[in-house]
Amino acid sequence: MKKMSRFSSYTTCLLIAASPVAAQPTNQSAQNYPNKPIRFISPNAPGGSTTALARLIGVRLTENWGQQVIVDNRPGGNGYIGGEALARATPDGYTLMLISPTHIITPLLIPAPYDAIRSFSPVAAVSSTEFLLVVHPALQAQTLQDLIALAKARPGQINYASSGSGSPTNLVTEMFSMMTSVKMQHIPYKGGGPALIDLIGGQVQIAFQIPISAIPHAQGGRLRALAVSGETRLVALPQTPTFTEAGLPGFRITSWYGILTTAGTPQPIVNKLSAEVARYLTFPDLKERLLLQGMNPLSANPVQFAAMMRSDTARYAQVIKTANIKAD
Repeated sequence: MKKMSRFSSYTTCLLIAASPVAAQPTNQSAQNYPNKPIRFISPNAPGGSTTALARLIGVRLTENWGQQVIVDNRPGGNGYIGGEALARATPDGYTLMLISPTHIITPLLIPAPYDAIRSFSPVAAVSSTEFLLVVHPALQAQTLQDLIALAKARPGQINYASSGSGSPTNLVTEMFSMMTSVKMQHIPYKGGGPALIDLIGGQVQIAFQIPISAIPHAQGGRLRALAVSGETRLVALPQTPTFTEAGLPGFRITSWYGILTTAGTPQPIVNKLSAEVARYLTFPDLKERLLLQGMNPLSANPVQFAAMMRSDTARYAQVIKTANIKAD
């Protein structure tokens, strides 16, 4: 698949580094898996996209395997509470967690009680989503090029909102600023919801938002969408160009969601989980549900997902260093 091409350069070295799997007893445990309920941690509060996706996948696992998959919301500490619970769980595949890039970003800013990669076993990446650049309608910028020109003419005078210092929306905006050589004032919020409310209210002028949150407001005229960071336009906003179409080629950034389990979980169990999730992503009804939530199916196996996490960790670390981003 074309979307998976960026993982290919990592696959060979990770496969070479992978240790051989113990034979009969481990494979036998995978054949019997699962034989009891599975806990699926969401490191966020109920009601968000992470929990919704965890429930969507959990329902499928429950239906197919006949074992209850219980979504366990463990919010707090920028994901640390959920991450620590998973890191300390028995490595048997009965505790999973759905993550976003916040899982790898926050430890770059604040000491973590675990290693964001080595303390876990990647299972699969399951979906991706673009970032949508939206502005308040009062801002005199009808296009992306208008915004860039305005920001250059008024350095430091345009306020942009993010869901917090070091959040994906903060880092994506800083990437945009570096690429365009503009300077804007960062206004961090405690979450994407409060940031969106103040953007609609005009207290701030621009923000990068996950499409599912911003699309209804762009459609209703409360916000103006200037560009989307993916390779193609959004179905819900067909008039909004990609950044390449809007004159900023190379600015193609996506966020993602993926599943982890505890490090040391037998690889046949991890592989079984990964294959099952990949199978679900081919179902038309699940694809439709993801698209309605502003997400795209993204099937990545454990090796590919591990490479994806390492690559994005390095990229975000460079942005944090260059922009001198500090935690709130």
